[in-house]
Amino acid sequence: MPTPDEVIALQQALAEALKRNESLAGELRVTRAERDILKEKLSKFTRQFFAASSEAAVLQKDMFFNEAEDLGAQAEPAIEEGCDSDDSDKVDVPGHKRTKRGRKPLDPALPREVIRHELPEGERVCPHDGAALREIGVEASEQLDIIPQQVRVIRHERVKYACPCCDGGMRLAPRPAQIIPRGLFTESALAWIAVSKYLDGLPLYRQAVLLGRFGGTDIARNTVAGSMVRAGLSVQPVINLLRDLLLDAPLVFGDETQLQVLKEPGRSAQAKSFIWAQMTDGSGRDGSGPPIRLFAYSSSRSTKTAMELYAGIRPGTVLMTDGYEVYDTLAGTHQLVHLACWTHCRRYFIEALQALPKDQRGPNQLAARFIALIGQLYHVEAEARRDGVDTDELKRRRQQDSVLVLADIEALLLANLHGVLPKSLLGQALHYLSSQWSKLKRYVEDGRYSIDNNVQENAIRPFCVGRRNWLFADTVHGANASANLYSLLQTCRVNNIDGYRYLRALFAALPNAQTADDYAALLPWNIDLSSIWGSLTD
Repeated sequence: MPTPDEVIALQQALAEALKRNESLAGELRVTRAERDILKEKLSKFTRQFFAASSEAAVLQKDMFFNEAEDLGAQAEPAIEEGCDSDDSDKVDVPGHKRTKRGRKPLDPALPREVIRHELPEGERVCPHDGAALREIGVEASEQLDIIPQQVRVIRHERVKYACPCCDGGMRLAPRPAQIIPRGLFTESALAWIAVSKYLDGLPLYRQAVLLGRFGGTDIARNTVAGSMVRAGLSVQPVINLLRDLLLDAPLVFGDETQLQVLKEPGRSAQAKSFIWAQMTDGSGRDGSGPPIRLFAYSSSRSTKTAMELYAGIRPGTVLMTDGYEVYDTLAGTHQLVHLACWTHCRRYFIEALQALPKDQRGPNQLAARFIALIGQLYHVEAEARRDGVDTDELKRRRQQDSVLVLADIEALLLANLHGVLPKSLLGQALHYLSSQWSKLKRYVEDGRYSIDNNVQENAIRPFCVGRRNWLFADTVHGANASANLYSLLQTCRVNNIDGYRYLRALFAALPNAQTADDYAALLPWNIDLSSIWGSLTD
């Protein structure tokens, strides 16, 4: 039998062993949590590099109100083409009538060359009575023809005049004002180069190759790049007017993306720089006038840069952004109505759901439940767009339907916010939703407010696509020039204005502009493009 001292020693040893086990168990739980977080990060980076970027794969049918799909599966098949119908140009499909697809007519403004196809004289005879056939009409069809770029030289000859009686009366005809004095390229060539790079994503070195192929003369890439920089910087007065109009709009969208600049004083070529994007709503619902797309270069993503770009914005303006904290400071300083983006919020939950094994991505998962509730918010918006309601009716629907969904989202958030590891993907999604909640729910207060920042992301996407081709800007001047030309061309695009015709007219008229009214007349929706098309076909 052990002595009392031995029993006490054994009890102490057992207690110490239990403490060590508890400590080891705690360390094991922490290690497992860190392992799971690292596995999530690895899975996320793997998807970013190798998987499709679309979010549709995880937006399952049971997570949204896919009314059109559900009704379509239960409806009768559509009438096939060729069947008898009272309206031969319409096809019945669930929910509406759809016009049969066919080739769209070619633009009537395009120049046309008519080629007549006639029967030989010997075949213009009736096979029954031998009478000569008479022309009673034509059957016309059209094809689109393309003539490769025609490179030509414009030779300017300035006539000299002299007095026949003395040596002091010589005069020289003045040279027309040009956007680049004594530049190599005409306004038409500059517009073609700008559109090819900033709309078509064609780098300047490839354009130099094309110019050599069509024109038979080698043109240095530096010459092309220098011309673009000078042209892009010369349009700054028009950009300033667009910025004034944008900052005066009742609803402004903001975002930013990275840009690499190789030669920037005091910074390495690998340092991150940024293009800031600003735009106004193109729907016309808020009475903001023509939609505007603006891009501005900055080496910084700081609050100071944001304050400079938004200097002059009116108090009470609605600002829609992502969750970047700089915009919070901006909104507080200028007394703006700050809205957050539900698409950004949903993206966090999608990433959390994608991190799970495929067999565990069911509708009962917490991330899936949030995605489904957010889908209900978007269902209200989709129904309103389909019905073409005005802002008052949209507000009523949001107050009636969306507010209840927001309450469900908030309840689910509060019930789970502190029960998930903060550094996990799901924890990050919950904390993002919590930090942005006051700005996320605010959109239901007014039918003019947007539920997300998608229009801004769509506006910035052409820049990101083009960046994959030309990769970087060489200098700060080049980055500023590119931002200006992107601004003009994307503003033209959203206003259904031909960017090439606009730039050609702008480059021709800009050297003669002197006053604010002169520059205002050069805005995309004010400039006269009526004479441009005819000159293109001369």
